[in-house]
Amino acid sequence: MKKSVLKCEHLCKTYYSDEVEFNALKNVSLEINEGEFVAIMGQSGSGKSTLLYTLSGMDSITSGEVFVNGRQINEAKPKEMTKIRRENIGFVFQGINLVSNLSLFENIVVPGYLTKVSRKEIDSRAKKLFTKMDLDQQVNKLPSQVSGGQKQRAAIARSLINQPNILFADEPTGALNSSSGKAVLELMSEFNKEGQTIVMVTHDIKSASYANRVIFLHDGRIDGELNLEKSKMTNKTKEEKKIFKYHSMKGR
Repeated sequence: MKKSVLKCEHLCKTYYSDEVEFNALKNVSLEINEGEFVAIMGQSGSGKSTLLYTLSGMDSITSGEVFVNGRQINEAKPKEMTKIRRENIGFVFQGINLVSNLSLFENIVVPGYLTKVSRKEIDSRAKKLFTKMDLDQQVNKLPSQVSGGQKQRAAIARSLINQPNILFADEPTGALNSSSGKAVLELMSEFNKEGQTIVMVTHDIKSASYANRVIFLHDGRIDGELNLEKSKMTNKTKEEKKIFKYHSMKGR
């Protein structure tokens, strides 16, 4: 039986601006098991990024409960929440967000240096990740000296340096061209096959086809989900057709 690593129950998120109330998430309940690769899809404004940020503890919730490894995080104090995120959660941003005046190596190891793990162990992890990401020749370069795809691969390495239970990714290929985006998705898929749990927000059918399960959001609510039959073939056409067909049935 697979272990549940992420769960939310009756999750609601409301924003207030100039006395206007906007319900971004409405009574969302879901569970994600260890080793899953889950894609969250929806139109702009459907609440998918809000869901990702609230599940990861990077944004507060209005009501409901969020659990990471069985631990309720929405009631955690700020210092405790920082520790939970550092030790259990990795996050890949669409905008990449590398520190411009640090080398790629420095960008990757800094989050690890903030933990109790020895610097020797963190450096060793970083070197292995650089090899895995095919970035061995870019170690000492600044973000401005490498391509967008290389920067995003470095950002993924940074998110994995503390060996998180869950890797969250917010439109990780949104700022990349098609070839760089495909390389990043194949890399994430490879990590998933090695056991990494991934939760990814995307609006792109091709990106979602790399997942094992696709959850659809509409107007802040879960509007259904699709389990994909994964094969050893690299051709994603079958999965893409399933997702497209589901969208068509829903009139999206």
